[in-house]
Amino acid sequence: MKTKNLKIITLFCLIVGLGKFGFAQDATVTIDQDEDIAKLLDYKKDVKTAEVYKIQLDFGSRSEAMKLRENFRNTFSQWPSELVYETPNYKVWVGNFSTRLEADIALLEIKKKFTKAMVFIPKKDDKN
Repeated sequence: MKTKNLKIITLFCLIVGLGKFGFAQDATVTIDQDEDIAKLLDYKKDVKTAEVYKIQLDFGSRSEAMKLRENFRNTFSQWPSELVYETPNYKVWVGNFSTRLEADIALLEIKKKFTKAMVFIPKKDDKN
């Protein structure tokens, strides 16, 4: 009985051992993609990590912020403006400046009419 069990165990180990080496497969994967895809991925990475400066004009209730934004649009049409809600206030943000210097130059002009304006870097969304 012992020899029969020993033979079965030996046969099992032999089959399992050969299975690992006897049936192994080697493969090579080749990816063929347009080179523009790599460029787009690099661009997206750069855009997500690039700092953008904005100017905040002021904050308050929705009606105040809408009036402020309309007043800004009538005075300075060269910079885009947006209404942003951050609990509990509505804020008016201006521009997408790529450098602090560019934002500061715009701020000098904007402060002549909107004295509470300030430059800041908005928080990045981690959704994408």
